[in-house]
Amino acid sequence: MTKQEFLESIHGQMIISCQALKGEPLYVEEKSIMYLMARAAKQAGTPAIRTNSVRDVIAIRKETGLPVIGLIKIQYPGYDSYITPTMKEVDQLAEAGADVVALDCTMRRRGDGTTINEFLAQIREKYPDLILMADISNYEEGVNAWKCGVDIVGTTMSGYTAYTEQKDGPDLELMRRLSRDLDIPVIGEGKIHSPEQAVEALSTGVWSIVVGGAITRPLEIAQRFMRAIEDR
Repeated sequence: MTKQEFLESIHGQMIISCQALKGEPLYVEEKSIMYLMARAAKQAGTPAIRTNSVRDVIAIRKETGLPVIGLIKIQYPGYDSYITPTMKEVDQLAEAGADVVALDCTMRRRGDGTTINEFLAQIREKYPDLILMADISNYEEGVNAWKCGVDIVGTTMSGYTAYTEQKDGPDLELMRRLSRDLDIPVIGEGKIHSPEQAVEALSTGVWSIVVGGAITRPLEIAQRFMRAIEDR
């Protein structure tokens, strides 16, 4: 699938994120089971899947045949970022066949001493045709990633960095500003908890949205219900 074909397939749509980290109920050490979540997501009509880890990229592509936005969450000493933070993870995702590679493009500290701009330049030199999705937390980071030549900017990290507002819902204003000012697709992602919020996010002008925890993380879903009952 070409970049243009991928972008056309997700335009105005909801990408579903299917992820399970170690310690979560749906993480099984022996083998990936997230392909089952991805199967349900495909049956619901999503045009693409976002997922974490090489094994889930491979399993989900095999199960669904849908394009996959791949990332690897890993914490290295000296790195504030944990989403595809080094070339090692980019190499692994490219080899696994991820159609898009998502990575942290915030301005936070990188343990190898490089800036995010230098890291993006290194990726582009090695993989000139790889579709890159920049996960950012504020407007300035989104503009910077765009100027560095990424293909997609996602609002993924808004509310997850120390310098951005901790909201319970999606950062609609960030979605609006980036969609208005960038000439590449912006994907609205982060803390979209309900169908109503999904519709509202799409109305900001973003190219598409990503919803994950509200659909594919049963512990998080159950806890949201429990908190509402306890607070009544």
